[in-house]
Amino acid sequence: MTIRLAIVNDYEVVVRGLASMLRSYSDRIEVVELDAGTDPAARVDIALFDTFAQSFRDRERIARLVRDPRVGKVVVYTWGADDPSAGSGQPPGIAAYVSKRLAAADLVTALERIHADEPVRRQDSGHGPLVGGDWPGREEGLTARESEVLSLVTQGYSNNDIVETTMLSINSIKSYIRSAYRKIGVTTRSRAILWGIDHGFQPDRVRLDDSGGSPEHR
Repeated sequence: MTIRLAIVNDYEVVVRGLASMLRSYSDRIEVVELDAGTDPAARVDIALFDTFAQSFRDRERIARLVRDPRVGKVVVYTWGADDPSAGSGQPPGIAAYVSKRLAAADLVTALERIHADEPVRRQDSGHGPLVGGDWPGREEGLTARESEVLSLVTQGYSNNDIVETTMLSINSIKSYIRSAYRKIGVTTRSRAILWGIDHGFQPDRVRLDDSGGSPEHR
């Protein structure tokens, strides 16, 4: 049985990257929608919510997905098994958390088990590299975490806001900011924000046509 899947995140490059990661498994996972800043419009078995640069102010969005009668289950795609954000302050009703460090085959298997109401063990320590997907600034040499932090900086978040959003320590946030600034060639937050605006680090708000057609703006 093919699972109907919606991929939900505020960044077009993120949802397209995750869809590309799953492209070899179309006989098992049908990606019905790619939603950047929108909620699914079609009936789906699973809405896979990618946590990349998702604001602590927007937890209502996950709750909205949980309540949506068109969504069978909500699965949160997060950094790892020991990610403290898994379950921390999140709304009830989430079916499962799955790690961004799972290989595509393991991710598909996990989604199938979740769909079948089978238990899914969190399979990694949360310290390995991200194995798939895409993110803004990857072509500039930014890691996924550097990109996530820079995306939040571009949105005007303070370091303390970013700590609350990502559940990383303030020292980790400062380290990611320093390394990101070095890679993009800026030294101030204002310059980083301007660079981020010019390079696609602001959230999108479109429902995307996975067939390659034009995005549907909301």
